[in-house]
Amino acid sequence: MFAVTPEMDETGVVKSMAIGQVMTTNPVSVERSQPLSEVYHLLRGSSFHHLPVVEGNHPVGVISSTDILKLVYDIEESSDRMLTQMLDYQFTIDDAMTTDLVTLPDTATVHDAADRLADGKFHSVLVIDLVGTLVGIVTTTDLVRFLRDL
Repeated sequence: MFAVTPEMDETGVVKSMAIGQVMTTNPVSVERSQPLSEVYHLLRGSSFHHLPVVEGNHPVGVISSTDILKLVYDIEESSDRMLTQMLDYQFTIDDAMTTDLVTLPDTATVHDAADRLADGKFHSVLVIDLVGTLVGIVTTTDLVRFLRDL
């Protein structure tokens, strides 16, 4: 157990640490107008699980591989090419993305991010600046790594 100091809460975690200590800055994002197949291939070919969807630099949603799979769950054993064609023909990013955004200002703390993620409904929080521009993303994985490295 950690010793409690004025800078730490009762669990030993620094409550006032800036969110910038855990967030991924300048996260990869996708434009709302991009073909859904591009998003699918980007998610499939990377370690990302969530991608902010932006118009300009302003977040309008978040999309995950699970969101895309929900659209096509009834298609069995489809080839990658067939899936790509079907995604672009039948769906857009708007059909798959979550628009109920969880955001925090870039002045928030790690505790604020943990508080937002603790309810389990979302696995990422978008970090925005004063004008609403996307500047980062914090995921549950980011927080676990942060705690591991304390």
